[in-house]
This record gives sequence, C-alpha cells and structure tokens, in this order.
Amino acid sequence: MITLALTFLPSILILAYFIFNDKFREPLGTISLIFFLGFLICLPAGILNEISHNFFFEKFNYSENLTASFLGPAWAEELLKFFILYFIVLKRNEFNEPMDGLVYGVVVSLGFATYENYTYVYEWAVMLAKEENFSAEKFSYIVALARSYSAVPMHGLNGAVMGYYFGMYVFTGNKKYLYLSITLPYLFHGFYNFLPFPFSMIIIGVLTIMSFLLHNDLKKKQKLKKYEREKIKI
Repeated sequence: MITLALTFLPSILILAYFIFNDKFREPLGTISLIFFLGFLICLPAGILNEISHNFFFEKFNYSENLTASFLGPAWAEELLKFFILYFIVLKRNEFNEPMDGLVYGVVVSLGFATYENYTYVYEWAVMLAKEENFSAEKFSYIVALARSYSAVPMHGLNGAVMGYYFGMYVFTGNKKYLYLSITLPYLFHGFYNFLPFPFSMIIIGVLTIMSFLLHNDLKKKQKLKKYEREKIKI
C-alpha cells in the first residue's frame, strides 16, 4: 500500500498544486485529455530511446551514460511533450493565457512520469529483484521512494519550465521563448540523467526554485486581470 502511494501520490500532489493555484482553472476534461496523452507518449518515447541506445551505444560505442542522457531520453521525451503542447494544446480554445501553458506543461509531463513511474516500480524493479534474488516487494518500495523525490519532480517541474516559456511564446510571438521552452527542459533532463546521485539532485533544486519563480511571476500577472483571455495568440 505504501509503495502504491509513493508511485502515484507525488504526481497527484504536484498536479494539485499547479492546477488549484491557477486563478482561472482549466476544464477537468481537457486536463484529463492532456494527462492521458502524456501516458500515450511513453510508447514512442520507449521506441526512440531504444533506437538511440542501439545507434549511439551499440553501433558507435558512445558512453552508456551519455547515451542514457543527452543522446536519448532527454531529447526524445522532452520533444514528445513539446509536441503535445504545440500540436494539441495550442489549438484548444481554453488555452488563452500564459498560465495555461505552464499548467498544461505540468499535466502532460506528469502524465508521462506517472506511467513511467509505474513501469519502473512494478515491472523493472520486480524483474531486477528476481534476477538478483532480492525481495521484489522491498526493492519496488525503494525504487518508488527514490523516484518520489527525484524523477517524478524532475518531469513535473521541467514541464512547468517548458510550459511557462511556451505560453510566453504563444502570447507574445517572441521566438526566443519558443527556443527556451524546448532547450531548457532538454538541458535539465540531460544533466539530471548524466550526473550521478547525489549531484543529480542539484538539478531538482534548480528546477524547484526556477519553476516557483516562473509560476509566481504568472500568478502576479493573473492578479491584475479580471478575465483570463489574452489579446494576442499566435
């Protein structure tokens, strides 16, 4: 029961924080849709990660650490999340202010992180425990606990960064924000995977501070508005 809670509760808490701190809350149906799409991109992400591993590690003998960070998951997973924002969220009528970009960035990222977390805790951990003669239950608990304060917040807060800059791009037309919306999450994700623990936790700290500041900036702007609709949308 504790393992189950650790698997899903971090995503729920992070989601709740950003959703309920939005002055003009997004429709539950749209939030559910984008969260589900985050689930779905786990499949192509897994395929792209496998292709990257075979190409860079197996064929050209790049370091496994580099292949598992900047040359694999960092670009594949963040690009797929960005695609959901650009090709799905952007076309929705309810996406009508910068805060919406941040909220939906968090939602799609945690949709991805929730399913990924499930596979690590209840599939990968169990398989590895059997191979090493560990207790599957205890090992799953350890994996769930470790990821509750590392990988899951990394995805969610990275989504906040991506969503903030994506929202700013949509309502200003400034392409600088578009580049930042994909480049920064790629770098944060890459360094998080590349650096060994506990140095990877520095990335979590930076993401926590940055996402708080960006979110606070949009909250201040919302307080000045009676309605959520912006005048400009690309």
